Amino acid sequence: MDKFFKISERGSTVRTEILAGLTTFFAMAYIVVVNPSQIAAGGAGGWLVGLGADAAAMGQIYNAVFIASVVAAAIGTLLYAFYAKLPYAQACGMGLNAFFCTCFVSGAYFAGADVIAGYQSGLVIILVSGLIFLVLSITGARQYIAKAMPECLKKAIPAGIGLFIAMIGLANAGLIQTNQYTFVQFVDIAGGEWAADIAPAIVAFIGFIIIAVLDKINVKGKVIIGILSSAVLYYLFTWTLPVFDLGQIGQSFKDFASIGVVGVFKGESWKNAFTADYIGGIFNAIMLIVSFCLVDMFDTIGTLYGTATEANMLDENGDPTDIDKAMACDSIATCAGAVLGTSTCTTFVESAAGVAAGGKTGLTSVVTGLCFIVCLFLSPVASIIPSAATAPALIYVGVLMLKNFANVDMSDPRSAVPAFIALLMMPLTYSISNGIGLGAITYVLITVFTGKFTKKDIVVTIIAALFITRFALITM
Repeated sequence: MDKFFKISERGSTVRTEILAGLTTFFAMAYIVVVNPSQIAAGGAGGWLVGLGADAAAMGQIYNAVFIASVVAAAIGTLLYAFYAKLPYAQACGMGLNAFFCTCFVSGAYFAGADVIAGYQSGLVIILVSGLIFLVLSITGARQYIAKAMPECLKKAIPAGIGLFIAMIGLANAGLIQTNQYTFVQFVDIAGGEWAADIAPAIVAFIGFIIIAVLDKINVKGKVIIGILSSAVLYYLFTWTLPVFDLGQIGQSFKDFASIGVVGVFKGESWKNAFTADYIGGIFNAIMLIVSFCLVDMFDTIGTLYGTATEANMLDENGDPTDIDKAMACDSIATCAGAVLGTSTCTTFVESAAGVAAGGKTGLTSVVTGLCFIVCLFLSPVASIIPSAATAPALIYVGVLMLKNFANVDMSDPRSAVPAFIALLMMPLTYSISNGIGLGAITYVLITVFTGKFTKKDIVVTIIAALFITRFALITM
């Protein structure tokens, strides 16, 4: 095992890799229940049913997506483990799942079409985009695009991801909340409810301090200790116990078999994908495919640069090691997810939590993938660790990754301004790819208007043009 995963060669241990795998899983376990809820608009009791959609159909979609998203996450993560041998995990991308619902599920309902037919036609769009990912990966085009990014963006991407991850953690714990007047606000301690608002925020802050202190005194496994400590504190503070409900597992598998895994194999699904009113015809279908391609590509590129930098797994040119294999894993997982019945799978930004815990090899991904398989049969396992307990890990990852921004040349506006835009817009638009796209556009405009444009800037210019087209036609 040590020889296969190169554990000693990369300066790690089996114990560290196991702890890192558990850390990654706990940091991203929320996707197991959040993804089906996002795609199925909350399922049988969700908001779309409240507007009049058929509850039984929405419940079927929820169940099918639950099984599909867990299996796809396990496949994608184990691909990283055994093919790329890298400590990253995959799952259905946040943002992309909500966009999938808007375009295909709720879109079908509002157009007066069958929501299951809409769901299945969306799977066709995801499969086609996944096949394009795969072709680009096999030909080397995706890694070429990644390596052609300007140095300022390569250095800013990890820091931007760090802020993005930290914001996710802060929001998950309720430490920051929405405010109609000031955009965001600190948790309302004076007027909030103890169990719902105040306790989770306090637990997350204490957990964050625990991880920081343990890191300062060089304690191994600091992140997983912080997560488990926070989980215990959460149940003590709220005086509750984890709830197990195993009753829906059998029905989930039935719905997965009847509408999920068969979706892309139906001729009607392919016809609807390119002709249905709720999709808007063949031109809109093509633009949706391009949009899913762009978002997945640059989410993955951004995540790889961020986590590889944190793990000190960059080559002599500052690019992630084995980036070609990583891209292939991502492409295959997206295709597998579409065939199984879920939206685009991508390398998960929460992988950085496991890397911060010391993960450096594919053994980290083995542990994470096995945890997903367990969730397939014991779904409540994923909910044992509350989001308030995983939030400290995500916030602390932000601290660790922000240091990369110090390498940006802030004395040169051609470098500083695009880097700043990428750093800022990732968290504020809730999208890694949006941050990269806006950074690329900014870089090209400054380069052109200052007369610094050279042949090596052609690739980033094409990227910028694609993002301009996407922003103009589709908001995601």
